[in-house]
Amino acid sequence: MFPFNTPSSLEALHTATLRIMSETGVVINHAGAREMLTANGARVEKNRVLMPPELVEKCIADAGRRVTIRGRGGMTKTLGDGNLYFHNLGGARDVLDPVTGTKRLANVQDVRDATRLLDALENCHTITPFFTPCDVPGDLMSLAMHRHALPNTVKPLQGPGVQYPAETRAAVRMAEVIGEPSETLTLAVSPVSPLTLPDHEVDAIFEIARLGIAFGPLPCPTAGATAPMSIAGALAQQNAEVLMCVVLAELVNPGLPIIYCGRLAMMEARTGVSVWGGVELALASAGTVGLGHRYGFPVNVYGFSTNAHSLDLQNGFERGLNAAIPALAGADELSGIGEMEAGISGSFAQMVADNEFAGSILRLKKGFEVNEDSLAVELFSVVMDGTHNFLGQKHTMKYLRAGEVLLTKLSERGTWDTWEKEGRPDLARRAQAEAERILREHVVEPLEEKQEKELDKILLEAEKEMAEK
Repeated sequence: MFPFNTPSSLEALHTATLRIMSETGVVINHAGAREMLTANGARVEKNRVLMPPELVEKCIADAGRRVTIRGRGGMTKTLGDGNLYFHNLGGARDVLDPVTGTKRLANVQDVRDATRLLDALENCHTITPFFTPCDVPGDLMSLAMHRHALPNTVKPLQGPGVQYPAETRAAVRMAEVIGEPSETLTLAVSPVSPLTLPDHEVDAIFEIARLGIAFGPLPCPTAGATAPMSIAGALAQQNAEVLMCVVLAELVNPGLPIIYCGRLAMMEARTGVSVWGGVELALASAGTVGLGHRYGFPVNVYGFSTNAHSLDLQNGFERGLNAAIPALAGADELSGIGEMEAGISGSFAQMVADNEFAGSILRLKKGFEVNEDSLAVELFSVVMDGTHNFLGQKHTMKYLRAGEVLLTKLSERGTWDTWEKEGRPDLARRAQAEAERILREHVVEPLEEKQEKELDKILLEAEKEMAEK
């Protein structure tokens, strides 16, 4: 189905990656990392570390493949178990109201509300703190996101992206408030494209590995700007950026579970804007799935993504393509529920709409069965006798109940006359109304008072530690 995911194409991408890592090298200036890498066969030339193929292959082989995340309510999801899971966008700066067309900077209350809304949406399987709160100090944003998401969901909560070891330690301490961190937390680090790991990110990776937290290297290259314009070349670079993080983590803690992530986007040549909506992104995501699965890792890629500023036609077809294509390629987890404007903003209405869209993608993945019962040959003789119809048959009810036809909640499927009588509602208004209803009615089991106090204490201590760094 995807000619670029054939064994020969994936092998060519892998070989190109090994050449990049061994011939060009990666920028790592961290003294401890260089010492560890050179002790394992790497070489240093100028400001780059050249990693030999055998070192990279060994660390891939050492890595853990099973990533199970448990929520405080007991819900458990195992990435790579053959199912497709969805989670939301993480780190949007702005809250967009698609009904009024206005937006504003997100705050801590938006983090709480978004988490509680996502907790209620059945097709959001794990949650990442959604908004970047602009009413907290910049260096505390990631930790504040995690602190205020924890009390507002019982679903598995994947941690925020971290950049510093102090953030890592604080996020792990917060996870300890609800359970064993290795079971209730994943963490991500985004290297700088192209092929660069600043010292503080190296320290964060070391801390993640030392603490035994499932790790998702999360490169975000932009083809044409921080990566080659060709999708194949950009994928090879993105793969090298994932694997250089894997090498560091596995040298510290062999067997550390890895989530293979990729966020390759394209540059809009006319404006320089990063494009999250074009079909090229879906192709890159499908290629990322192929590479990650070549190594046996569960793969997390873009799903619902768009550059649109409203719940309009562009929004719909872009996120549909960008979710369906990697889903059919076998992605283990798709991100992006609620995302708008290339990740700069998100909306509560979009979260509700994406919950329904995710149901359609899951229905697409399910396909349909061809067997004696579903072919229904004997049913035709009953219906065609002139006294019966398909509507009244048990066979019809059986397949309706089995979900053969997905019954949507938000999409318009009535007549023109009914639609006019209802005031011509569109999906955005219906989704916004549903989001407001859920936020009024949905209650999440609260944390104990001592747990809330402990989270505040951890955040305060992290603020002091990061101020001293």
